[in-house]
Amino acid sequence: MRTVRTVRTVRTVRTVRTGQAYRTCPDRLTSAPRNNAASTSTPGTRPVYYEPGQTPHGLPHDPFKSCVVPRPIGWISTIDRQGRHNLAPFSQFQNVTFDPPIVMFSANQNSAGLRKDTVRNAEDSGEFVWNMATWSQREAVNVTAMELPPGDDEFERAGLVKLPSHRVKPPRVAGSPIQFECVYLNTLRFPGTPPMGAADVVFGRVVGIHIDDAALTAEGLVDVLGIRPIARMGYFDYTVVESLFRMVIPGDNRALLAGLEGSAAKAQDARSAPDAQGPRTG
Repeated sequence: MRTVRTVRTVRTVRTVRTGQAYRTCPDRLTSAPRNNAASTSTPGTRPVYYEPGQTPHGLPHDPFKSCVVPRPIGWISTIDRQGRHNLAPFSQFQNVTFDPPIVMFSANQNSAGLRKDTVRNAEDSGEFVWNMATWSQREAVNVTAMELPPGDDEFERAGLVKLPSHRVKPPRVAGSPIQFECVYLNTLRFPGTPPMGAADVVFGRVVGIHIDDAALTAEGLVDVLGIRPIARMGYFDYTVVESLFRMVIPGDNRALLAGLEGSAAKAQDARSAPDAQGPRTG
């Protein structure tokens, strides 16, 4: 796999004027009316506007996935009706809520226009496991993205060791610093253009969480910089977490801050406190 380093270039973004659309370019800021036609000019000469499926974007590669970045990787392990193991990465993965903890992953159809084995296995067995994908296991993640015949074991193909789960049957990936054991909730299916456009969005409730001791700081926080999770970008590119910064929302709404932290207990304590602020929208 080619290593792509994160570019840490700081660009100045000017105030956007009414009726104008702006984007930053390497050496300048360009503008164009909002109703500009689909661009077929050289990239970087003016803003691109196109209507997916209706007008061309005029670029050498479709930019859509590169506009939604970075995307956490759902490295999902499942088991089929015959007891065979499956492991595959999905670049549309996210947590939905924290109380109770619920996660989702979205799977397009395979290149033959068929539903992915992971989706069928999760629905049939009612279980799946999310394994955090990190820099140290990036090559294995890439191998498990291959389309293999049903029943072929991606763990074995990638040379990965299996760890038993506590609450569910699908195994965990040894070496992955964090894993979620999940029970299947439901699937939302979205139609799309064949063969691969349709998508199955699978939701699951997290019933067991494993965190390796080495993945924690001395203060008991998840050591994200030490773990170095990887994430999908666009095209064939990935990124790796190598820096972070912290911001706390102004004010003293403790329930709001507890929600951002993801602590249900702190949120309940804050709401029951005598000086708790009233509900807000936003």
